[in-house]
Amino acid sequence: MKGAGLMIFNTGAALLDAIVLSVVSKEAEGTYGYKITQDVRIALDVSESTLYPVLRRLLKDNCLETYDQEYGGRNRRYYKITSQGQAQLEMYKGEWHEYVRKINKIIEGGK
Repeated sequence: MKGAGLMIFNTGAALLDAIVLSVVSKEAEGTYGYKITQDVRIALDVSESTLYPVLRRLLKDNCLETYDQEYGGRNRRYYKITSQGQAQLEMYKGEWHEYVRKINKIIEGGK
């Protein structure tokens, strides 16, 4: 049996995008890569090397923007959700709720 708290179901790119956008959207001033990884790990067992390509893709798609800020003598890159990213997240939320409803109907039975 898989470890407690780790999702054993396949996690496609859309689900990972949705989770990353959701995590970033919760921080008004933005958040940085390592913190994003830690927050995503609440739901999925992912590494930073898995997440950075996701962040780059979301940047390229104008769902995220970045800015650098000095922290402890070094620059730290922060990610913020854009209005386009927020719209994408809302679409993902709608799709997710419908998906969960359909899966629950099959797994749990009933209407």
